[in-house]
Order: sequence, then C-alpha cells, then structure tokens
Amino acid sequence: MTVQDVLRDERTQTRGRVLPPLRIGPYEVATPVVLAPMAGITNPGFRRLCREQGAGFYVCEMITSRGLVERNPLTFRMIAFDGDEHPRSMQLYGVDPDAMFTAARMIAEQDLADHVDMNFGCPVPKVTRKGGGAALPFKRKLFERIVRAAVDGADGRPVTVKMRIGIDDDHHTYLEAGRIAADQGAVAVALHARTAAQRYSGTADWSAIARLREHVPSNIPVLGNGDIFCAADALDMVARTGCDGVVVGRGCLGRPWLFGDLEAAFAGRPLPDAPSLGRVTTTLRRHAELLCEHMGPDKGIRDVRKHIAWYLKGFPVGPDVRRRLGMVSSLDELDELLSTLDPDEPFPAEADGPRGRQGSPGRVVLPEHWLDDADDPSVPFAAEVEHSGG
Repeated sequence: MTVQDVLRDERTQTRGRVLPPLRIGPYEVATPVVLAPMAGITNPGFRRLCREQGAGFYVCEMITSRGLVERNPLTFRMIAFDGDEHPRSMQLYGVDPDAMFTAARMIAEQDLADHVDMNFGCPVPKVTRKGGGAALPFKRKLFERIVRAAVDGADGRPVTVKMRIGIDDDHHTYLEAGRIAADQGAVAVALHARTAAQRYSGTADWSAIARLREHVPSNIPVLGNGDIFCAADALDMVARTGCDGVVVGRGCLGRPWLFGDLEAAFAGRPLPDAPSLGRVTTTLRRHAELLCEHMGPDKGIRDVRKHIAWYLKGFPVGPDVRRRLGMVSSLDELDELLSTLDPDEPFPAEADGPRGRQGSPGRVVLPEHWLDDADDPSVPFAAEVEHSGG
C-alpha cells in the first residue's frame, strides 16, 4: 500500500471531524502543526526552511530562564527571529518560579517573542538531575508555581506547556500536570507520549494523548508528539487520539518538506510527489545557505554537516562522497560534491521511518530524595546556578 493509499484511508476515517485551525491564544494557523524545539537544530535558518515548505507554528531552540534573566550573551544570540516570522515562538526552561516570572516579564516588556512555550519534556540527565524537564511535573506544587509565574510574567502573551507521560512507568504525571497547566492559565498542552526513562526509544504511546484529550477542558488544545515521520502518521494520530494538532520533531530532520506534506494532508489535498535526489540536494543547499546567512560562512557550513546524513538517508551515495560531504568546508565545495549525484534518483522507501537520535531506555537521573514528596514546592538546590545560555 502506498502512502497515498494510507492517506486516503485515514481521510476516510477522519471524515466528519475536520480539524479547525490551530489557535494558540490570539494566533491562528490553518495547518494544526508545530515544529518541536530541538537544541542545535531549530535555529532561524532551519525554521525559515520549514516555513518555506508549509504553514505551522515554528518554535525556536530552548532558552533557559536564568540565562535570559542574567543576560547571558549566548542566550541573546539564540533569541533570533526573521523579520517576517510571526508569531515568534520561544521555548523557556526553568525550575525557579521567580526566575521564570522575570524571564517571561522580560519577554513581554522587551517584545522578545509573541508566544512562550514551557519545557517539561526534556529527558537528558543534565536537565533531570537538577529537577528540570520531564522530572519537574512530579513536584506538582512547584510545577503549578512555575506555570503560574510564566503566565503572570508573560502579561497576556500566550503560554503553552510541553511535557512527557512522566518520569517512568511507576511515576506518570501527565494527566494531573495537564489539568494544573490548564488551571494556571496555559492555553494549550502538548504531550510527547513517552516517559523520560524511554528517552527516544521504543514506540510512543498515543493512547496517553487520547486520555489527556479527555482529561483537559475541551477549550484547551491538546497536541500530540511522538513517532510522526510522515503525513499519514499525523492523520493517524489525530484519528486515534482526537488531539487538536501534532508536534513534529525528529521526523523533519533531513525532510523539511514534511511540513508541505502535512499542509496538504490536513487540507485533504493529494500529497506532493516524494522528492527526487535532485530536489533533496536543492533543499540541502538552501539549508546550508540559510545557516551561513545566520551564523556566518564558517560556522554555518560546519553546522550543516550534521544534517547531510539525514538528507541522504537511503540514497545510493558512495562512501567516499559521504565522507567528503561530512567534512565540507564551503558552499562552493558543497556545490561541487552535490553536482556529482544523480538528480533523477527516486526517493528510496528505506528513507522513511525514524530519524535522528533513538538510543535506549535508561534510569532517569534525579535530585536526591526527589521522589519523597510530590507536594514539596521547594526549588532544587543550585538547580539554576549553571546554564549554557540555551
């Protein structure tokens, strides 16, 4: 069965439940799709590339509230939006309600962004060991204070929450966290349907998204995240969970045209043809150009190297060309190497499916005694002393 056949089946399943435009506070987009913030990925160059493909909400890389409050130079370099980027969506991370309030108030008063998304989904040890990311909703009183601080600080700008199912299978937090977030003024909640212990391994449990949709007030959009690698996946998620939109992360790595596919799918139009190698390399070249404009030619061309394997996944590109592309040092050299590839090579079936990091499940690193008292509202000791800007 082809992707078009799957989509036709899914449109039949969802017929009669046409999704309205996705509304985040006062902002509305016809295609109910959000680009997930990804560290080192969702910079202005990549966001512009995705916006050129299709409509949606496009969120910048994660910014730490402490880095913003202390005016860390790296933080402010990361807060960059194109002049025509609207709304400007920024994701904030933090574990201290006071720092979160101050950061959100800075965003409002200095007009740094139009929409604040809050990160309660990150599973990496350097975040969870300080009580942040996916660890934090377990501390429901602290979680409540932080969401309220962001909403109050943002002074009318919409605040949304992104989270995971919980810490592990013994500590699910998403239903209570969804209710708390809505009660404290969040205008939408997004669920990555994995636990922190799963990281990016295994399969996302979409049934949790359905339960969250039933649990949260109907006027609060619920967005589903996890294992969306093609347009059919998005339609399937909506059909099976009743969610109001989807959040796309790893699925668009090396495939920014996925947003064009999603726009067509949600509008009920036929999907564009899968890209030939020529279109893929043209998109890769555009990505490199945008990164060089944003970062400068040296840093930009180095940054695009990590994307090349994603773009060329499954294509018959020889090992020598792949190796040379992985060390490319200029746009001219990139042009030369890409010109050696066959532009008519069709898109390979093996290029579909999971992309980016997957890894394996593991124990979640938490602050000492973190699980002793879910109602303890205390900020973890020294949790925000160190920060990397983002």
